[in-house]
Amino acid sequence: MSFDDPELQARMAALEVREADLVERFILGTGSGGQKINKTASCVQLHHPPSGIEIKCQETRSRDDNRRLARVRLCEELEARRKTARLERDRRRAVQRARHRKPSAAKVKRRIEQKRRRGDLKKLRGRPDADNRR
Repeated sequence: MSFDDPELQARMAALEVREADLVERFILGTGSGGQKINKTASCVQLHHPPSGIEIKCQETRSRDDNRRLARVRLCEELEARRKTARLERDRRRAVQRARHRKPSAAKVKRRIEQKRRRGDLKKLRGRPDADNRR
């Protein structure tokens, strides 16, 4: 890396992103900014094949600043993906715990009362008593 940012290097190390894994390309910038943007290859395209993330950065006119910012964005994207995966895993665990949890006493009481009412309703469907027939 041509720039020294120990905080960024520590962040990349924590996310297990190695410089050797990164594919970096410098492309011509686009958009407003005039001749300087359109003629210099200061836009950085950073690809991280292990995760499949591709970042394109053209924040500044400086190639080095864009390289650093692209790495920062890569780290942010990886952190967001890990957080999403962690939340999804926790949600699945909570659903499993809820499935296997013993029902509360109030829930059991409501279920039994509902069954009793349903049984009473079904009794009314039966044949009339023999002594009531003429």
